[in-house]
Amino acid sequence: MLTIDQATYDRIVAHAKRDHPDEACGIVAGPEGSDRAERVVEMVNAAGSPTFYEFDSTELLALYKDMWSRDEEPVVVYHSHTATEAYPSRTDIGLASEPAAHYVLVGTREHGNNEGPVEFRSFRIVDGEVTEEEVSVVPHLLPLTKE
Repeated sequence: MLTIDQATYDRIVAHAKRDHPDEACGIVAGPEGSDRAERVVEMVNAAGSPTFYEFDSTELLALYKDMWSRDEEPVVVYHSHTATEAYPSRTDIGLASEPAAHYVLVGTREHGNNEGPVEFRSFRIVDGEVTEEEVSVVPHLLPLTKE
């Protein structure tokens, strides 16, 4: 199950709506091994396309270096689908390279002029196999405890 706080959910949805009709994309980083989606990093869709997203390689490398320096990892990899169901395409599955990440898809096809609803779904994609998971949106994430 993916557990995210309301502010993170709202930022992802706002990014997807703002970039519509092009696909939006980004990463939510969190402390290594914690499965906590804490820091939203909106990325540029280098493809600039309504049917495909691509992270800019220079921007992505800089983000990974930044995450490594903070002892973070990508907890959520997200993008939007602007004309189709919020379900991973064959291309999405082929690009999924973070087996521990939650892959979130935001469907904006019904939202019109930022008014309509969106689909917000999360998946695990490991070795080409897609498994949908429940999403729990909470007011705030509980503080990390030291064991």
